[in-house]
Amino acid sequence: MLIHVVQPGESAYSIALAYGIPMSQLVLDNGLESSGRLAVGQALVVQFPLQTHAVQPGETASSIAASYGLSLRQLYRNNPILGGQPDIYPGETLVIAYDSQPEEGLTTNGYAYPFIPASLLHAVLPYLTYLTPFTYGFTSTGALVELDDGALLSAAAELGTAPLMHLSTLTESGGFSNELAHLALTDQVLQDTLINSLEAMLLQKGYQGLDVDFEYLPPEDAGAYAAFLSRLSDRLRPLGLPIIAALAPKTSANQQGTLYEGHDYAAIGAAVERVLLMTYEWGYTYGPPMAVAPLPNVRRVVEYALTEIPAEKLWLGVPLYGYDWPLPFVQGRTKARSLSPQEAVALAVRYGAEIQYSPQSQAPWFRYTDEHGGEHEVWFEDARSIQAKLDLIPEYGMDGVGYWNLNRPFPQNWRVLNALFSVRPE
Repeated sequence: MLIHVVQPGESAYSIALAYGIPMSQLVLDNGLESSGRLAVGQALVVQFPLQTHAVQPGETASSIAASYGLSLRQLYRNNPILGGQPDIYPGETLVIAYDSQPEEGLTTNGYAYPFIPASLLHAVLPYLTYLTPFTYGFTSTGALVELDDGALLSAAAELGTAPLMHLSTLTESGGFSNELAHLALTDQVLQDTLINSLEAMLLQKGYQGLDVDFEYLPPEDAGAYAAFLSRLSDRLRPLGLPIIAALAPKTSANQQGTLYEGHDYAAIGAAVERVLLMTYEWGYTYGPPMAVAPLPNVRRVVEYALTEIPAEKLWLGVPLYGYDWPLPFVQGRTKARSLSPQEAVALAVRYGAEIQYSPQSQAPWFRYTDEHGGEHEVWFEDARSIQAKLDLIPEYGMDGVGYWNLNRPFPQNWRVLNALFSVRPE
């Protein structure tokens, strides 16, 4: 695999021709528009099949995978055209191996809302060790607020991806409730009810672990939160159900701010099996234009985390989205629009913008003028920025990656992941 940056005058056809690959492969691997139109500065993943197989009558995806010593999931990862589905046809060419065969293993997790399109879900599940439907809540009595997760769990089982249950204090209004969290952490009766409800739901629905995400906790609840996670681990570990905790992106133990003060890295790390470092949202809806996950910021969080938590417990949070900010930015008034990397590139193509790449942030960005004369600045992710983040995982010896969120289509991410790592089974 290599990453090609589009130069003036190039087209999808000319690039595919130069590398000796089918244009259809370039289009599929990068989620390009059917027209094949490109933006100057756009990053493209270019893959080189090393071994292929022509499907014969009577063969199945499973039989082909087995004949080459591959898992069916790996065959799906090598052939995104299948979309995670077993349907194949005589004469069809399948990729058995690419020119680079990754040996480094990686644990992968992805979060998905129940309304994710079925086709998108099936396409990404082969790349995931775990799928985490978002999210279960709870009431002031400790009863669970259930999630319509049936379709997600069924698809995960079909594709061999282990499901993780997600528990948060998110309310219907879209915010995290400090009051609800405080009740759960300090009211013993409520906590007993909640833990009993969690165990019952985990076993009833076949979840393979629990991901806990209590955000914006006040500092006085930090100790109680770590104790709650420890109690959950003691209850669920004998059942073979690990606890994962989401952590705010801290760079020091005494970091100020409502997002950070309730998360004690050392205490939480000791209480659970894995932690997700939420290393994103520096660029956010109400903030000034900047990268969502600037690499120096991400690196500082990882380096602090390693002083408190063993590397083998760490999952690196990676965003699968970007933002479009109207300009000029006015604090308290400007609101950015969230968008997928594909939508970002489509904007650049539509308005003839040239995509830039920040060597400092290790992220792509561009500006454009809309039909009404409004100026915009867009920061997003592409193959280059994803590779820069994924490279941190073996550099620091971390266990894996957690993607927020799968509802945003981003084919390049999965191509890069497949080229760099083998995905660990649960």
